[in-house]
Amino acid sequence: MNAPPEPIRLLVADDHDMVIEMISMYLSAHPDIEVEIAKSLDEALEKVARNGPFDILLLDYNMPGMNGMSGLTKGLRANGGKPVAILTGNPSRRLVEDAIEAGAAGVIPKTNSVRSLANAIRFINAGEQYIPLELMRDKAISHEPGPGRLSEKEMLVLSHLAEGKQNKVIANELKLAEATVKMHVKAICKKLGVTNRTQAVIASRDRGII
Repeated sequence: MNAPPEPIRLLVADDHDMVIEMISMYLSAHPDIEVEIAKSLDEALEKVARNGPFDILLLDYNMPGMNGMSGLTKGLRANGGKPVAILTGNPSRRLVEDAIEAGAAGVIPKTNSVRSLANAIRFINAGEQYIPLELMRDKAISHEPGPGRLSEKEMLVLSHLAEGKQNKVIANELKLAEATVKMHVKAICKKLGVTNRTQAVIASRDRGII
């Protein structure tokens, strides 16, 4: 019998007590996510230095010590190449572009639902970049001929994508070849007018498909 996978080690740093406590409480309820918290960039960096790199380091953009992208750079350097993402209440297009260019694994709005936050963490852990849907929408609409109807099999694959599962895992669970799953993911993205699996899940949730 295979042992369950190790939980995602997440360190969230935010100076607002209510925000950090709610995030910690809800994410800790997920067995695949293990949460630690910090209330400043310095405290976060101290925890990384003491405990080693976390699977994901999530930094509030406006907390003490961040100083814009300077704090992100420090986090990236400290976390040993593992993903670092930005948490913010105001994810402007400029902020997202600057953060991604600086090496962030994504920008997560504080307005996201807790369920969306958990999925964003899983996507980032799987090597994806998380970008707020509202900042992708204009680009997606510009080349989208209109969402096509997803097939029953595509809907099934999409439901697994929404759980943050990788292609190999989906293939095993659905008893499909991994290449077939990749083909379905590509078709889903095309029909939804998006460019990757992360955007596909976000867009499908926004449109009420799943």
